[in-house]
Amino acid sequence: MKLFQQLLVAPAALGLLASGANAAELNINGVSDYAASADQVTSVTQFSDVYPTDWAYQALSNLVEQYGCVAGYPNGTFRGNRAMTRYEAAALLNACLDRVTEVTDQLRRLISEFETELATLRGRVDGIEARVGELEATQFSTTTKLKGQADFFLGGVSYEDRNDCNEDGGSCENDNVSMSYRYTLNLNTSFTGKDLLYTRLRTGNMSNVWGEKDSQLSDQKSSDNVLKVDKLWYSFPVGEEFKVTLGALVENYYMVETPTRYKPILKAFKLGGYGALMGASTGQGAGIQWRQNVAPGEAAFNVAANYVADGGEGASSDSTKGMFGSATDGYFLSQVGYGNRKWYISGLFAHKQGADGSDPAMGYSTPAAKNQDEALNVFGLRSYWSPEESGLVPTISGGIDFGTSDADAKGSVEDTFGWMVGLSWDDVFIEGNRLGAAVGSYSSYATEVKGDSDPEDENFAFEVWYDYKVTDNVSIKPAVFWSNAGYDKNQTVDVDGSNKFGALVQTTFKF
Repeated sequence: MKLFQQLLVAPAALGLLASGANAAELNINGVSDYAASADQVTSVTQFSDVYPTDWAYQALSNLVEQYGCVAGYPNGTFRGNRAMTRYEAAALLNACLDRVTEVTDQLRRLISEFETELATLRGRVDGIEARVGELEATQFSTTTKLKGQADFFLGGVSYEDRNDCNEDGGSCENDNVSMSYRYTLNLNTSFTGKDLLYTRLRTGNMSNVWGEKDSQLSDQKSSDNVLKVDKLWYSFPVGEEFKVTLGALVENYYMVETPTRYKPILKAFKLGGYGALMGASTGQGAGIQWRQNVAPGEAAFNVAANYVADGGEGASSDSTKGMFGSATDGYFLSQVGYGNRKWYISGLFAHKQGADGSDPAMGYSTPAAKNQDEALNVFGLRSYWSPEESGLVPTISGGIDFGTSDADAKGSVEDTFGWMVGLSWDDVFIEGNRLGAAVGSYSSYATEVKGDSDPEDENFAFEVWYDYKVTDNVSIKPAVFWSNAGYDKNQTVDVDGSNKFGALVQTTFKF
């Protein structure tokens, strides 16, 4: 018997002897065998009277096999149903103490062996705690995340005949190589973890570079190098399937599901065709979206509807303006869609009402609609499909628009049309790089004009680009594009000499 075991057993044995117990009752040898058997038990299956159906079987198994902290009798029994004597308790306690002593000795050896590494870790943890404390004391906000992006544009446009274009009233001045920029700060604020207050600060110097309607880029910005708030809205959930958006500076298409996967160079190919249907200007508005609650990856239905008072007129207190005034350009957009992240199809409807029923100010969307005397109603389809894996088969995005109006005045647009198809390939040549190409109308153009049997408004454009990912935060995108869209001072398309070829390199920094 080990010395420690003997010391535990001896006082109890002497106590019993003093009370008159005889040798048969004491059975010192049996107690010794019971204690010694702890070194031999390594599995609960060694006990002949312990069965898996016993209510304490799992507890006993853990004590034996994980902790080595159970002793049995020499005959291979545990006798779990009988009362335990103080001797047996002492033996069990001794077995556990032996195990704890072994573990403690192992820990001491490990601590000694890795003392240098542990000291280094303690120093790093102390340093991290200090940095966390400093960040908490100087952090920008506990509710807001800031993301930024800077874009540099180097390139130019060459016109087929710049002089003829200008003589016909077009603006074909920008055919020199130039460099410009756009700078964006996105502030994403959440107060509940499910809502979003979005603020976008943006500036750029592109008004005299790519600012013409006939060479407008998707990412261009002009604000005379002044950083301005150009987007501001708040979205919050209602239940599990609805989302409401209130915008002090918002566009219609921010309040519907993104209908394509193509990221263009020309604004003409934005959102499946940035024409009469999707083209809009920043204003004040609100919208509601419903999306079917399904398991991740499954196809879902969505429905959205919104209204925006265009051009900031919704912020005016003028008696004829405001959100719904007679002189307010009001844009309504709705969408019904179905799909998932791999494929999607949606139908959209837009109603664009001009001030007092005149001049809906379509601007870039449908230039000839500047002469409109009634609201324009536009119906369209948007869709995309992505392959399961990147390869020769591209992601395909497309859109088509049909617009109609009850125009009365001569020169007013009665019907419009627009379309586009965009292709993009992932992981081209190098993983992370993308190749893209698109073709379609440069804008929604008039197919029927009151009093004009041949509006000659049709236009066409295409582009090709390659997005080279230098790092996770830096990319370079060379691109070329061509278009025959040219507009004179009356916004009539097909200006002589307006055919143009453009090339640029866009460098993007994200932070």
